[in-house]
Amino acid sequence: MDATTPNSQRRQFSIKLWPPSENTRKMLVERMTNNLSSPTIITRKYRSLSKDNAAKNAEQIEGAAFTIANQDYEKKPDGDGSSAVQLYAKECSKLILEILKKIPKSEDKEISISEAVPAVQETFFDISKGKRAFIEAEETQELLKPLKEPGNSYSKICFSNRSFGIDAARIAGPILASLKDQLKEVDLSDFVAGRIEAEALDVMNMFSEALEGSNLKFLNLSDNALGEKGVRAFGKLLQSQTNLEELFFINDGISKEAARAISELVPSTEKLKVLQFHNNMTGDEGAVAIAEIVKRSPLLEDFRCSSTRVGSEGGSALCEALGMCSHLKKLDLQDNMFGPEAALVLSKALNKHENLTEVYLSYLNLEDEGAIAIANTLKDSSPSLGVLEMAGNDITAAAAPAIASCIAAKQLLSKLSLGENELKDEGAIQIATALQGHNHLIEVDMNTNAIRRAGARVLAQTVLHKDGFKLLNVNVNFISEEGVDELKEIFKKSPEMLASLEDNDPEGEEDDSEEEKESGDEGKDGEDKLESKLKNLDVKQEES
Repeated sequence: MDATTPNSQRRQFSIKLWPPSENTRKMLVERMTNNLSSPTIITRKYRSLSKDNAAKNAEQIEGAAFTIANQDYEKKPDGDGSSAVQLYAKECSKLILEILKKIPKSEDKEISISEAVPAVQETFFDISKGKRAFIEAEETQELLKPLKEPGNSYSKICFSNRSFGIDAARIAGPILASLKDQLKEVDLSDFVAGRIEAEALDVMNMFSEALEGSNLKFLNLSDNALGEKGVRAFGKLLQSQTNLEELFFINDGISKEAARAISELVPSTEKLKVLQFHNNMTGDEGAVAIAEIVKRSPLLEDFRCSSTRVGSEGGSALCEALGMCSHLKKLDLQDNMFGPEAALVLSKALNKHENLTEVYLSYLNLEDEGAIAIANTLKDSSPSLGVLEMAGNDITAAAAPAIASCIAAKQLLSKLSLGENELKDEGAIQIATALQGHNHLIEVDMNTNAIRRAGARVLAQTVLHKDGFKLLNVNVNFISEEGVDELKEIFKKSPEMLASLEDNDPEGEEDDSEEEKESGDEGKDGEDKLESKLKNLDVKQEES
């Protein structure tokens, strides 16, 4: 079953906080060693450890905390890892205190973390690491041995990245069947790669029968080129699930027929919180079928239907259905052809989403009309919005006042992407002005917007002194050579905050902006006058 990739995936503009680097982990071990062996308020109360014993326990504490935090992160791998980082720090602090409380009075006896804290029970069985390859019967028997051990605590399994044939499936099937009452999370993504269609469908049927009747919260069937036949091969498993909270069909060849099959076979979505379709060939009719699933998912928090060839009709159906999901936190619809009409439907639906924190609406052909409608709605809703992406939507400076007004109201905004539009200096400076009071800002992407020196300078000056800011992207614009030098001078103390400018075109377009024509000036003087004029635009007027 050959996978179809209908739409190219664009580079995501984000920063991952997890996992920490090896250097970070070593530094934490050193700090904990000092905390356990040096005089502090806590060690004075309980007594400190010797340097060697402290070092040994610090390593064990870090390892245990990392395992716990990593398990948390793997439940939500699309996040930035901030919750895992917080859990990692919390567990380290908790385990340090537990160690110190258990220190014996005898000076010569050492304490071990195993005495202070119960061992972390292994609940995640994962064979996806290492080289992507076929797996044969003998290797399957050996690899799955831990799953056959009596009393094991595995509740989550991942068979991704290894391709199961019939013989391997005959070994795995009974093992899965014996575990199905304790399993809560099953990842079968990319587990029949390279197999001929008939064999792949037989393997899917065998796994489906083995897991039928399990009580799963998480099911990932991505990267299997399912199509309708593959979806129906998993029919027994899908039909038996009544408590699913997370369901994934990414890069699965989900056609309109396959989408209808999913809608038919998944009987209960009342508890569904995460539903993701990405990189499929669903089209408008398939989107209508997905919309029916969305309508039956009132608790939905994370919905992704990106790169799925959905046009205005299907987009409108999806957006209307989203109006029924008042718990939505993350919405990703990018890389479809919704157009302004579907955008207007989406703007009405967004009125009901007070909990949104991440919105990905890039490459939807929104145009000014759709962008303005969505911006006006978001301005008055979603107070906790942290990520807004609207790149590649043919947005011009005419929509900048509405977008800037929306941005000004989002004080928790951390990431903004408006690249590949036509905002020019006028729009760029209005956006920069709206961002002046934002203390959580980390990334701003304004690439490919016909921005010149004035717009780039104001953006740079706006973000430069924000605590925690990581990256400004103004590449592929029309910044003069003097302007590029000026940007590098602005960021001379933190050059890593300025993205590469290697694709910038200092010659730019021959046509000057209307503001530059009106000024009668050229070069830096003209740009300075434009900047001064645009800086005085009152974003708040748009709010009234």
